[in-house]
Amino acid sequence: MNHKQLVAGLVLGAGALTAMAQTDPLRFDPSKFTNGSITMPDGQEVTYKAYEGIFYVKNVEDPTYQTLNIYVPDKMADIARVPILLRTYVGGYAASTAKSPSPSDATGRALQEGYVVCIPGSRGSNSTIERDGKTIYTGTAPNGLLDLKAAVRYLRYNDALIPGESELIFTDGTSAGGAMSSLLGATGNSKDYDKYLKKMGAADARDDVYAAICYCPITDLNHADMEYEWLYGCTNTGVRHLSEAQIAISDELAAECPAYINSLGLTEKDGTPLTADNYKDYIKSFLIESAHRALQEGCEISDTIGFTFYQDKFGPMGGGPGAGRGGMRPAGDQRPPMGDGRQAPSFGPGNAPRFNKTSDFVTGLDLDKYLGYVASVTPLKTPPAFDQMGVLIDTPSPENKVFGNDKGEAANFTDFSLRHRLHNPNAKLDKDMVERVAIMNPMNYIGSGKSDVAPNWYIRHGAKDRDTSFLVPINLATKLQNSGKNVDFALPWNRPHSGDYNLDDLFRWIASNLEK
Repeated sequence: MNHKQLVAGLVLGAGALTAMAQTDPLRFDPSKFTNGSITMPDGQEVTYKAYEGIFYVKNVEDPTYQTLNIYVPDKMADIARVPILLRTYVGGYAASTAKSPSPSDATGRALQEGYVVCIPGSRGSNSTIERDGKTIYTGTAPNGLLDLKAAVRYLRYNDALIPGESELIFTDGTSAGGAMSSLLGATGNSKDYDKYLKKMGAADARDDVYAAICYCPITDLNHADMEYEWLYGCTNTGVRHLSEAQIAISDELAAECPAYINSLGLTEKDGTPLTADNYKDYIKSFLIESAHRALQEGCEISDTIGFTFYQDKFGPMGGGPGAGRGGMRPAGDQRPPMGDGRQAPSFGPGNAPRFNKTSDFVTGLDLDKYLGYVASVTPLKTPPAFDQMGVLIDTPSPENKVFGNDKGEAANFTDFSLRHRLHNPNAKLDKDMVERVAIMNPMNYIGSGKSDVAPNWYIRHGAKDRDTSFLVPINLATKLQNSGKNVDFALPWNRPHSGDYNLDDLFRWIASNLEK
């Protein structure tokens, strides 16, 4: 029992708490729990109290998904203020149920650390209900995000009753879940969502969070297609093997990207403006740092994927072309280095080091060659990567589906793809779609003054993750840092599209931010 529960219990008593919960559907009842446990990879058994199946809005539309679970470790962290890890399992913008903690991801580790865990469900592109004999799709944008914001409000509304500090909520998600985590971090208390949340019957409380943990966030969707082609267009006639029609679309999209990059007004840490002219050098600095750290930790890196090395540093370990550098692992071993979680580089965007050729392993990178390597590991998406419906194929993407309607009809969410699908050069998204797209993009809120942006950010995107362009997480991290936020960003070496890895690094970061 923490101090908040003790005070509540002394003032109200168990009976009064239960009565209050019965009269207020959003009031947490601390007496309704079951006991549970998980066994961690190190063999430790972690026991906890489980509060499950809690509705976090009054006007529940989809009871399958609009619930949350709260897990309180029996051995709480011996610290003054215990954080709450809010983990979303959203993937592909689909619906996600409220799940149980797992020993293999951050939820189990958080319980082991003595932190409170909240796992909310949320609606998504595939969630449906039956109403008046018709199938209604309940998860069209922004409903999934609204559900998660309502879950945050529930925690704050019940701060006096739920163990843990609602002022110390750390959100965590991967892929589309990483996008949701970034949106929770960027859009706190924005009035843009009030009308939706009021209609849902969300708690009358704040929805800003203390920190956002974002693994490979699939976000900035209305610019992601142009960013993908601008970066990967160098592979179109080689590894990617695009058709003439696909190359034409790729080139057209890529041509739109420089204006977007320039419009962001981003700067490196020293104030140097980032533009389309120097942006690829900026990307290279993160990849070089990733490779440099990997070599320090014993990973083998081939000479054939674009990196150059300081030869004298290695002496006899250097080998000939293709032999690789580092010598600590067999050639061709592509496992992420140091499987115990000791990898992630820690530097803020705009602060990537400029390497000294007399003291560092990696001295340069042929970016086009490296991107060819990434494309050879996992085939790239064909253009457009996200808003694909009706451009060269009729099949909708998950993103097309989530921006569709309650009848299950998918929709375009960029003017570019709408123009191509309708064969109308003047076609534009309607007002409703423009609003929905805008409130699903964290880039529109950072530095805008329209929201309370989380002060702390942990962003990771694998160095061989091709599910979205490197520009997406780099822009997000850089804009946050330019806005004065505490950002820990990296492109971890050899990581594909994945999340909740290197948990030692993550939880060191969490602990360091609890000390502030």
